[in-house]
Amino acid sequence: MRQSPSRVRWIVFALACAASWMLYLHRYTFALIKPELAREWDVELVTLGAMDSAFNGAYALAQVPCGLLADLMGTHVFLTAALVVWSCALAWHGWAGGPGVMYGVRVAFGVGQAGCYPSLSKISRAWFPAANRTALQGWSAVFFGWLGAASANVIFATVLLGWLALDWRLALAIFAGGGLLLALLFGLVFRSTPQQHPKVNEAERQLIEGEPGLQGAAADVGRIGNSSRETAQQTQAATVLRSLRPAALLNLVFILIQQFASTFADLIYATWVPFFLATEHNLTYSQMGIYSALPLLGGACGGAVGGYLNDWLIPRAGRRWARRIIGAGGKGTACLLVIAALAVYDRPYLFCWLLAGVKFFADSGLATAWGVITDVSGKATATVFGIANAVGAAAGILSPLVFALVAEHYSWPIVFAVVGSAYLVSALTWLLVDAAKPLFSEDREQSTAGVR
Repeated sequence: MRQSPSRVRWIVFALACAASWMLYLHRYTFALIKPELAREWDVELVTLGAMDSAFNGAYALAQVPCGLLADLMGTHVFLTAALVVWSCALAWHGWAGGPGVMYGVRVAFGVGQAGCYPSLSKISRAWFPAANRTALQGWSAVFFGWLGAASANVIFATVLLGWLALDWRLALAIFAGGGLLLALLFGLVFRSTPQQHPKVNEAERQLIEGEPGLQGAAADVGRIGNSSRETAQQTQAATVLRSLRPAALLNLVFILIQQFASTFADLIYATWVPFFLATEHNLTYSQMGIYSALPLLGGACGGAVGGYLNDWLIPRAGRRWARRIIGAGGKGTACLLVIAALAVYDRPYLFCWLLAGVKFFADSGLATAWGVITDVSGKATATVFGIANAVGAAAGILSPLVFALVAEHYSWPIVFAVVGSAYLVSALTWLLVDAAKPLFSEDREQSTAGVR
């Protein structure tokens, strides 16, 4: 009788979703403690923005090294260690006695979180066939990521600080403890590839490796995981140096431009929306946590829907145009909804509901962005994703400072106008991205057939 496939891949998927949720749950706490830091330390908006820039600068610089480490060490060891590092750094935020120490804490936190999404991208390639990979990336990377961000606003601000009136330092320690528990679970249950997991049977391996081009990639990953560290380094170096396609570099540039513009706009929710609601509209923690969570919930839903829509559209419009339609359409609609939100700026609840629509459409293309990187990067998925994430993080260095300066010298409506403009740039650039141009020459023959 034919063996039924085991279902370990869905346990891996649940762990990937949990890691994405935890990453954003922890990351979005800083925006929520900014009002407390401003009162305790008597600092200006630019100083608080510079602390965000310290995080994003470290996050950007560590992207490529962490992507390489994930490729070389395997995602099992690397991601388990990353969870421990960033959870400890989160707790350290509560022990910083002033701005000087907090800069160092933010750098450590950024380095700790830098390798998570390159690792999750590599996990999706190793553990899931290409036919439904984009939809699953939409759930793990986008839906559960933004759900974690929204959970931070509601659980940390509304529940812990608002309803329970806990000290913000104690609340951070509670969140950090949850991250350490997830690291333990990840270390015990997860393995980097199906070939390395003792609970995966042959039927599930064949199911995962059944898509064209994926079987060889999974086998390569398995061989690297079982070989010496020196062999892994040589394999990665050979991939990058021998198979780089100069003609496809322009396509990568377009991918990076849209990543920069999209991240620049999206960071308003991570860095300033809670502070804006607390100071501009005088909302309490209980109110601010719920209002600021609305855009993030919109982004979570948009990410999940966009992933499914992309997988549905690819066989009908071709991979090239399916990616473009979802990416450009989502960012362009987000720009229009920002303009609509500014018309009701003085009504914070309605304003935040419209921002939820902005995030829904803006993030409907995030899984598509992941998919494009997977399309063009081949075996070096984690490394190329690290480069793209580094560019996005570079936008995060500028974004908090730009928004702080515009808010101080002009107004918050102008800040949101800048956000809409960044979405427009991202939409226009998506029209130039081509998912049918692999970055490495050896992957050209494995490109999806019938791409238009």
